Amino acid sequence: MNLGEKIYNLRKNARFSQEELAEKVNVTRQTISNWELGSTSPNPEQLKLLSKVFNVSVDYILDNEVLSSKCRRDSYGYEYVSKTKIKGVPLVHINLGLGRSIRKAKGIIAIGNISKGVFAFGGIAYGLVTLGGVSLGLLSFGAVSIGLLLALGGLSIGAVSIGGLAIGLFSIGGLSIGLYSIGGCAFGKYVACGDYAYGHIAIGNHVKGSVEFIGSEASSSEIRNVILEHFPKTWDLIVSIISNVRF
Repeated sequence: MNLGEKIYNLRKNARFSQEELAEKVNVTRQTISNWELGSTSPNPEQLKLLSKVFNVSVDYILDNEVLSSKCRRDSYGYEYVSKTKIKGVPLVHINLGLGRSIRKAKGIIAIGNISKGVFAFGGIAYGLVTLGGVSLGLLSFGAVSIGLLLALGGLSIGAVSIGGLAIGLFSIGGLSIGLYSIGGCAFGKYVACGDYAYGHIAIGNHVKGSVEFIGSEASSSEIRNVILEHFPKTWDLIVSIISNVRF
């Protein structure tokens, strides 16, 4: 497969028209046509732009072998891009390695130093379900984790967050901040439960709030009734967890 055929196939797989690709790499439609016909070839800077648009390496564009997928190893790392794509995005993209260059992975399933995907795993990961040193997504797990629904990590921020420092609507952590919070030191706008607890309803050994429960002086049912009396829309699961925690 020559260079023109490779560009043509990449464009078709990505579902770009010649006009759309031309706009993305700052050339005319005729230039794209000439590349695909083999009349002319892209210069190094244009090859770099093409590699970014198609999310493949320059080496892959210049490679003349026909492969069902792209797999490249070198002394610094490993990269794999599946041929199967969904709306132009590879089903699997793995790009891992060491060195000065930042290895990025973008795919439905993405694994890389920096990864973006529906399922993303890496040093920095962002997507729907993410796992990484720094993780951002719908469900996030990492040293620093930010999740719209669930975040789990050393520092976690999310609707439901669990971590050393947890911030969320419902948070559990060493230091916990939220509407409902449980932790060694807990700050809850509605309910706080912890060794040190500060909230409208405060439950723990050292408490400060409008309604206070010291240690285990109140039963689970009493705590449950008070929470529902003050905040009747509280989810049953949250009420059940908080009313059964003891410090």
